[in-house]
Amino acid sequence: MNGRGGEADVSKRVAIIGGGFSGSMLAARLAEVGIASTLIDRTGAFGLGVAYSTPFDGHLLNVRSNRMSAIDGRSDDFVDWLTANHPDRADPESFAPRQWYGRYVQDRLAGVEAVHPGRINRLTGVAVAVEGATVRLADGRVVGADAVVLATGNPAPRTAEPRLRGPDSTTDRVIGDPWASGALDRIGAADDVVIVGTGLTMVDMVLWLQAKGWRGRAVALSRRGLMPRSHLAHHDTPTVPTDELLRGPASRRLAAARRLGEAASWRGVMEGLRPITAELWAAADTATRARFVRHLRPWWDVHRHRIADSISSAIEALEAEGRLAIVAGRVRRIDQTADGVVLDWRPRRGPEQPVLTGRWLLDCTGPGHDPASDPLTGPLIASGRARLDPLRLGLDLDAQGRVLGADGTPDPRLFVLGPPARAAFWETIAVPDIRRRNEEVVEALL
Repeated sequence: MNGRGGEADVSKRVAIIGGGFSGSMLAARLAEVGIASTLIDRTGAFGLGVAYSTPFDGHLLNVRSNRMSAIDGRSDDFVDWLTANHPDRADPESFAPRQWYGRYVQDRLAGVEAVHPGRINRLTGVAVAVEGATVRLADGRVVGADAVVLATGNPAPRTAEPRLRGPDSTTDRVIGDPWASGALDRIGAADDVVIVGTGLTMVDMVLWLQAKGWRGRAVALSRRGLMPRSHLAHHDTPTVPTDELLRGPASRRLAAARRLGEAASWRGVMEGLRPITAELWAAADTATRARFVRHLRPWWDVHRHRIADSISSAIEALEAEGRLAIVAGRVRRIDQTADGVVLDWRPRRGPEQPVLTGRWLLDCTGPGHDPASDPLTGPLIASGRARLDPLRLGLDLDAQGRVLGADGTPDPRLFVLGPPARAAFWETIAVPDIRRRNEEVVEALL
């Protein structure tokens, strides 16, 4: 019996908290191997999550279609779905709209339910507590199971809120979660916007505003002023990592990566590292991880999580028109006024600069992971059933994704999957990474 084709005892049940890609595709794989699950989602939009619920078809995947199969071992599954549903856009090398991918995930979930009726129970509700292998919902319902998987996805940003000094709480011009339904609707066509964060979310929001008819200007601030790099028109051939790149002190490995990138291409170097990133992270000690997070993470993120070449061209056009400016520095203070927002900042280099002003401020700093204050995981940490990793990036897990208690003992009834597992595996947000992790969790549950 194994996770790829074996059958388990159908009386076993797993409660999965989070019905986005990670949770839905885990439920599908469990059903295929004979394990029933209750899939709990707060919105009821099973299979979508934040990533694929966007209604804007200009939001494209950041990974090529031929690498986006939801099924391990069936690399062409998504391309086959595109061929059947959008034959004019089924190029394996293309970057498909995210909303299409959401429908693909939903079709996969529904297809498994049709083949294995009764093995997936969809439940719309808000999980507020995990007690043993029991999940309690906000409305009082209780879900009993043999194991619980936390697949809660990415939380909303939380960077701007602590710095607010608004004189009137009724004049809220800070959009703390730009992905929230209707969040951008208040922004007028001619309104200027201040954005905190220059990563993938900033790119998504600027292009979405543009599609809505927005003609204003935006200035985006981050500590280093880095933006996501672009994919090329065709897939980059992976460059095989050298021994010097894989071993030794971090500074020497970084130097080796730079030399290899100059000799071949930096995109090839990143592609060569991609399949083994989780292994390298697991092998690194706490001091090495800390140095990486403190000094290299911003550069890793923009080179590793690239955007489609067409998206990059659209952003460059806005910059050339003078409608988007990127600046590097730190936020000192954010004030709200009746007319908009004023952001006081300190440049990364050079003399003091004028404050940034706009009608609105968008918090595009990315997910605000904080398990200790999260209402679901905070009590687990407080009780000693879970603990934070040494860098406080997230819950501490073992190699199978099981939560480690305060004494370091893995809990066989509590797992973490997807973005919340970043402390243990680092690369946990892209479909190829989650797909592989899905199989590992299935094996562990079997």
